[in-house]
Amino acid sequence: MWGTGHFQPLVPFLDQVRRSGGQTLAVGPPSLEDAARRAGHPYLAGGEPPQRTDAAPGDRKRLGHLAALALLEVMERAVRDWRPDVIMREPYEYASAAVAARLGVPVAQVAIGLAGDIWESIDRAAPALDAFRAGLAGELRGSPFLTRMPASLDASPFPVTRRYRVPAAAPRGALPAWWAGRAPLVYVSFGTVVSGKAAAGEVYRALIDAVRGLDARVLLTVGRGFDTSQLSDVPANVHVEAWVDQADVLDEAVLVVCHSGSGTVYGALAAGVPLVVMPMFGDHFANAKAVATAGVGLQVLTGQDAQGRPRLVSGDDTPRIRQAIEAVLADGSYRQAAQAVSAEMAAAPTIGTLLGQLSGRR
Repeated sequence: MWGTGHFQPLVPFLDQVRRSGGQTLAVGPPSLEDAARRAGHPYLAGGEPPQRTDAAPGDRKRLGHLAALALLEVMERAVRDWRPDVIMREPYEYASAAVAARLGVPVAQVAIGLAGDIWESIDRAAPALDAFRAGLAGELRGSPFLTRMPASLDASPFPVTRRYRVPAAAPRGALPAWWAGRAPLVYVSFGTVVSGKAAAGEVYRALIDAVRGLDARVLLTVGRGFDTSQLSDVPANVHVEAWVDQADVLDEAVLVVCHSGSGTVYGALAAGVPLVVMPMFGDHFANAKAVATAGVGLQVLTGQDAQGRPRLVSGDDTPRIRQAIEAVLADGSYRQAAQAVSAEMAAAPTIGTLLGQLSGRR
C-alpha cells in the first residue's frame, strides 16, 4: 500500500473480517501506520518506497520494483509467521503478490481505480514482476479482481472480476443552515490532494468564481491543510469548510463537482448524484472519461502547462466550469443516468458475501 487512497478501499474488507470473528494484519510502509491504527487494525511496517507520483510510465515500472523490494522482507516474514487464509492486496503493491505466489497463499486484488488502468499497469510492471518469479504478471491477471465500480462504468478485462458494494454511511442529519433559503445543493471538493499544492488558492478561487450567483447553495470543502483565510470575497451562495462528512452532503446534493478521484466518483454515483469533473493527474483522466461516456456527468479538461503536463484548474477554466455545471443542472438525463448506476451498484453483493466466496464459505 503506497498511500491513504490505496489503503482505504481495503478497510471495509478488514472491518468485515473482524466483524465475522477473524483476525487482520495490514502490511505496508511506515507512512500508513497511523491510518491503519486509526482504522483499528494491527499494522506491520516495512521500508518506505520512493515517492514519485509524477513519474513517467517507464519510471513507474522501475519504482514499482523498488517499492516491492522495500516491503519484500517484512512481507515474507509476516506471511510465513502468520499464515493468512487470503491476502487482499491493492493492485500497485507487488511484494505481497510475489510472496503469495511463492508460498501458495490465495491472493485477491482490491481495485483502487478502473480495471483497464490496473490491467495496463501490470503490463508495464511485467518485467519487474517476472524478475521476482517467472509468470507472476500472468498470475496477477488471473487472480480475483474485486471492484466496487459497476460494469456500466468500468468494463473489466480481468477474467475473474467480482463486484461488490460498500454500504453507505447513514447521514447524521441535515447540514447546518449556512445559507439563506433552500436552493439546490452543489458540492465542490478536490479531496485532500489539491489542498497541499502551492496553487490550491487559485484552484479554489476558480471554482468559487464559477458558481458565483448560481441559483444554488454551494458547499466547497478544501481539506484541513489549507488556510481558508486565503479566500476572500466569497459570495453569499458559497460556504467554505475544511471538511464535512460526505454522507451528510450527498444526502442533499444534486450535483458533485470534483477532480474525478475514484473515491469521490464512487460516493457520488452510489448516492445517485451526477458529476462535473476536472481531471488533473493520475487516474483522474480515465475516471473522467468514464463519467462522460456513461452519461452521468460532464468533464472539463484544463489543458497543459509549459512542460506539456496536465495543469491544475485556473481562472481560465472558470467559464467552461460554469457552463458544465449549468448544463448538468438543467438536463435531467444526467441525474437519471446517475440513479440508474446507483441502482446497479446497490444490486452488487456485499463484502461479507464476497469474502465467503473467496474462502469457499457461504
